[in-house]
Amino acid sequence: MSSNVRTVSDSKRAFYNFHTRPINSIYRRVVDELLVEMHLLSVNADFRYDPIYALGVVTAFDRFMQGYRPEADKPSIFDAICRSLDDDPHKYRQSAEQLQAEAAAIQVDTFLEQVKQLGSAPASSLFDSLRTVTQDAKFKYSRLFAIGLYTLLEQMDPELVKEEPRRNQAIQTLGDALSFSADKAQKDLELYRNNLDKIAQAQVVLEDMLKADRKKKEEREKAKNSVATPPNAQESA
Repeated sequence: MSSNVRTVSDSKRAFYNFHTRPINSIYRRVVDELLVEMHLLSVNADFRYDPIYALGVVTAFDRFMQGYRPEADKPSIFDAICRSLDDDPHKYRQSAEQLQAEAAAIQVDTFLEQVKQLGSAPASSLFDSLRTVTQDAKFKYSRLFAIGLYTLLEQMDPELVKEEPRRNQAIQTLGDALSFSADKAQKDLELYRNNLDKIAQAQVVLEDMLKADRKKKEEREKAKNSVATPPNAQESA
C-alpha cells in the first residue's frame, strides 16, 4: 500500500483539528464510527462519491445526533467529519436535499417500477444516480448507501419502511436492479433501525438525568437563598 494513503489516525487527528470542542459522551462512539466508516470507504480504490451514499451519510448523522447538546456544535461536527476526509460538507448536504425533494414527489410503487427499467426512467438527480451505479462495474456497496436508499423509500412512503415484508421486497427490487446483495442490505438496515432505537433510549435517559440535575440545582439555589435571607431579617433590621 502506498505510504501516501491517509490512515484512520490521520483522519481522526484532522477531525479534532477542525472541531476542537469535546464531543458529548454518549455521542462520541457515533461520531467515531461514522468517521471510520467514511474513511475506510474513501481510501478504497473502487469507491466513488455518490449522491445516494451522501444522503445516507447525512441521514445517519442527523438521526444519530438528534438531541445532541449543545445543538450549535452539530454543524461543526458534521463539517469536521467531511473535511477531515478532504471532502466538502456542503456537497453532501446539497446532494441529500436534492434527492429527498425528488423522492417526496414520487409514489413509491411508481419509483420501484421505474427502477426495474432504469433505461427509460425520467432524467433526474435520483434516477441519474441510480443509472450511474448500474454503469459502474466496480460499484462499492456500503451500509451508508443502503441507508440512503432506505431514506428515499421512507420519504416516498413512511409506512412502507415500518412494514418488514414490504420493506424487504422494496430492498430486493433495488438490489436486483443495482446488482448488490439485498440480504446484506436488509441486515445492515435492521442493525441501523435497532441502533436508532438504542440511541433514542439513551437520549431519553440523558434527558431525564439533565432534568433531575436541573431540579437539584434549583433546589440548592432555593435553599441557599432562604439561608441568605432569613424570614425575620426585615424585622430584626
